[in-house]
Amino acid sequence: MNQKVKTKIAVVGAGAIGSVLGGLLAHAGEDVTLISRKAHIDAINKNGLFMDGVLGELKIKVKATEKLNFKPDLVLLPVKTQDVKKACEEIKPYVKDIPTLTMQNGVRSDEIASSVFGKENIISCVVNFGAIFLEPGKVTYRRKGFLITGEAFSKNRERVNEIALILNKAKYIKTEISNNIHGAHWTKLLGNLIVNCQAAMTGLTLGECGEYSILRKIVVMILREAFQVIEKVGIKLEPLPTVRPSLFRTLTKLPLPLSSLVIRILSKRFGKAPSSTLQSILRGKPTEIDYLNGEIVRLGKKIGIPTPYNSKVVELVHEVEKTHKFYSPDDLKKIFKW
Repeated sequence: MNQKVKTKIAVVGAGAIGSVLGGLLAHAGEDVTLISRKAHIDAINKNGLFMDGVLGELKIKVKATEKLNFKPDLVLLPVKTQDVKKACEEIKPYVKDIPTLTMQNGVRSDEIASSVFGKENIISCVVNFGAIFLEPGKVTYRRKGFLITGEAFSKNRERVNEIALILNKAKYIKTEISNNIHGAHWTKLLGNLIVNCQAAMTGLTLGECGEYSILRKIVVMILREAFQVIEKVGIKLEPLPTVRPSLFRTLTKLPLPLSSLVIRILSKRFGKAPSSTLQSILRGKPTEIDYLNGEIVRLGKKIGIPTPYNSKVVELVHEVEKTHKFYSPDDLKKIFKW
């Protein structure tokens, strides 16, 4: 990428995360085009992108279209993991030899994207900032955060530094580079395991989840299974700016009442925030649960380690997706026989 010429950035799948990041980059003067659903695009083209939250209220002028119809210099791909393959197939004619940033929860999106594009131009990205899709044309930038990026299938090259320079123009979202991006994704996955499933099963905010002992106990058991699998496979976890693998490991080693208390204290920082998985359910969209807790189940089966808690969580979240009926903490106490 030539930094003397403005980089054409396509944000493919501009929901909450993509609209906030793409909007902030456009607000900083970058050449950004948001690719999203018709209602969202129509609202943006008519009135601009409205963003509230940590920066106050902003009305951002940004290009928007339903389909990618030009050759960009950089692709940001913040679609859900289950939508990665389809999104890649749709944009493939325009992105030959173009760096593409996978920006999903879970750990499998690089593999999925490379099955369409090949491995050469896949750049992996861990996303950690708060965003909520309010309605077409409107999003909330709820919480400051960070991005971690690195080559998905090779050692980092100069282009990763160039991409980080561009991404760092998004206000209050600091981009760092990792030499172990795979391990960084696994650390983020551990965080997602414990916050997303509770809210998805119950419909409660993250702060509310921490008030129920049964939910805290489920979190501990989920983590214990996850660490059994991770250690057996030999995955090297990578620290993130606000998340240390040692915290999760400590929670698995402490006596259950003590680890439950720690989780209660930690949960207070989330307040009334809805998890991303709960946001999907509330919007009637499929969740990423198969790529979160389901990833532990998949690997556990592969290496012969039982994962009953993660398996049950996946089953219950899929049931909520179908019925749109949440489980109460008392329901879960009976289901998990605690």
